[in-house]
Amino acid sequence: MLNSRLLELLKQQFDENKLNRLPERFGGAKFFSFPLIGVAKGNDPIFLKFKEVVGPEHYTPIEMWNINGYNNLPSDQLRVVSIVFPYTRKIREEGLKPIKLKSLLIPSEFHSIARNHANEFIADTMKKVILFFNKEGFDGIAGVLSDYFTVLTKENLYSNWSERHIAFAAGLGTFSLHEGLITEVGCNVRLGSIITDCPLNITLRKNDESYSNCLFYVDGSCKECIEKCPANAITEEGHDKVLCNNYRLNVSRKMVPRLQAFLKPHFRKINNQWREESYPVGCAFCQFGVACMDKNPTKV
Repeated sequence: MLNSRLLELLKQQFDENKLNRLPERFGGAKFFSFPLIGVAKGNDPIFLKFKEVVGPEHYTPIEMWNINGYNNLPSDQLRVVSIVFPYTRKIREEGLKPIKLKSLLIPSEFHSIARNHANEFIADTMKKVILFFNKEGFDGIAGVLSDYFTVLTKENLYSNWSERHIAFAAGLGTFSLHEGLITEVGCNVRLGSIITDCPLNITLRKNDESYSNCLFYVDGSCKECIEKCPANAITEEGHDKVLCNNYRLNVSRKMVPRLQAFLKPHFRKINNQWREESYPVGCAFCQFGVACMDKNPTKV
């Protein structure tokens, strides 16, 4: 019952919240279509595995819960809600129209604006979900909104609360060659999550195979993300985060001045230090015009 009520709240949020709208200059349409949710149990052993595959600093749900000062509870009483934010068909269609600036390929302005504005809408959505739990008599914490969330730049780029891995734990999808999460509505999505002591029903994973939705890993039949990546950051060996991030920074240098009047600032910690405001616009060429853009290709 609580799961269905939460999903209805999210559907209303996606439909009515004005933060889920492009600026009028870009048509004012929604940039996220409809929500999907999954729920993992707080003591699922997979969260300990993430300390190996993501990094030793990655929090388990009970660690994130306790460090934020909530009541001590057995981890099996916690739930982790993962939310999928799929881009609309409009954004996906516009994403197929990149802009060529000399030797640099940059995303469409529609996608860059949607990518930037999405941060505020996702944060607002998670706050409203936490308020929903509070009204039901429970607590909630969004990992990425916590003061203890940080991006780390040691040997690689990763965070201490990975939304992709949380979504995998909640049964919402599996990873891909380009390292995005392939959900039932594709990889061209954003993600958010909340830890709560609300006794929601668990969403079971179909299995613990990390790449079962990716055609490359299933049968080697797809390498479209390799072909789409202008940074050459994706090969059959996987995804090079450093090359990817360097290209993303080059894109930002071009797109931020171009779209400054329409972009919203974003603040985050890197290596536990607050950085000055940024205006993220992303890249995501590997998620457009590929077999997994808007569906799970293994089910076609």
